[in-house]
Amino acid sequence: MAHKPQIKIAATYMRGGTSKGVFFRLQDLPEAAQVSGAARDALLMRVIGSPDPYGKQIDGMGGATSSTSKTVIIAKSSRPDHDVDYLFGQVSIDKAFVDWSGNCGNLSAAVGPFAISAGLVDASRIPRDGVAAVRIWQANIGKTIIGHVPMSDGAVQETGEFELDGVTFPAAEVPLEFMDPAAEEEGAGGSMFPTGNLVDDLDVPGVGTLKATMINAGIPTIFVEAHAIGYTGTELQDAINSDEKALAMFETIRAHGALRMGLIKHLDEIATRQHTPKVAFVAKPADYVASSGKRVGAGDIDLLVRAMSMGKLHHAMMGTAAVAIGTAAAISGTLVNLAAGGGEREAVRFGHPSGTLRVGAQASRRDGEWTVTKAMMSRSARVLMEGWVRVPQEG
Repeated sequence: MAHKPQIKIAATYMRGGTSKGVFFRLQDLPEAAQVSGAARDALLMRVIGSPDPYGKQIDGMGGATSSTSKTVIIAKSSRPDHDVDYLFGQVSIDKAFVDWSGNCGNLSAAVGPFAISAGLVDASRIPRDGVAAVRIWQANIGKTIIGHVPMSDGAVQETGEFELDGVTFPAAEVPLEFMDPAAEEEGAGGSMFPTGNLVDDLDVPGVGTLKATMINAGIPTIFVEAHAIGYTGTELQDAINSDEKALAMFETIRAHGALRMGLIKHLDEIATRQHTPKVAFVAKPADYVASSGKRVGAGDIDLLVRAMSMGKLHHAMMGTAAVAIGTAAAISGTLVNLAAGGGEREAVRFGHPSGTLRVGAQASRRDGEWTVTKAMMSRSARVLMEGWVRVPQEG
């Protein structure tokens, strides 16, 4: 019996912020996968090693966490004033599902470096030494990101002294600007606060009525108070991810919040959008020990935030959720702002399970509606491996 050989596809395995993913140029994908649909989803799942009932992704490039089960497709942009189009696919670990409903803010830091190295950015826009401002169209949510990529002797600079909590080794700093980051989600009317309120009473069966700030910025996010759900805001992953009852509670909060935000029309639809919305809980500053053993003092931070991603407590903070945190913190009266002490502010430093992160946002009110012009934060990125991924031929 003749056996079909594996096909090989040019790819780059990259770290961006506190995430890792497999990056492709659109033109390098098999023809059937160059357009959205079942063929593309099947290919990306096979690359990552999903669906895997064992939850390990042993037969693929995934790392069996939400932070490492990611794919990215980059193409030259046809949009004016943009260099590349960036499409992000969050691959489910144990289900046959790729979620295209949101962005990955962490991997956004790797898009500019990849695009330059892959020849997708016009050479006239890249200095031999200095910083290249790569104009990225985030195709999942229809937003612009500016990645400021350091260049040295004509090549992307990856090494440096910038340290990012949640990443073991230092690297070169890649500042990111998320322009007009309020997410225009279907059903949410393009409003930053889809319910029209900075704080809502969210009825969650089996949990109670929770105060909630529901915001579309960076990624749709539901913020609740830590104490209202029995937490302090200093928790690390094991405290929540080993507790099936807690995980079920967060998923119930997420479903009912999504319904109130207009992201789904029926509760059972939440199963088809695992990536969005996010659920996070906030608290006032307190001392704690991060997962690395680093001590974080209450005086080092403005507030505490813990966030759920793909059904688990994230080991650090999703970049898009950090945009939501910075935006909500800049708007007086939200739960995030109140946890940070209230008042007007353009930046906050928050504590997460791996340490701290600073994020800034510029928000203003126009005609009764809150808008944010941009959110800013710094990440880093590095190529881990490049060459080809191999997958068995279908059929």
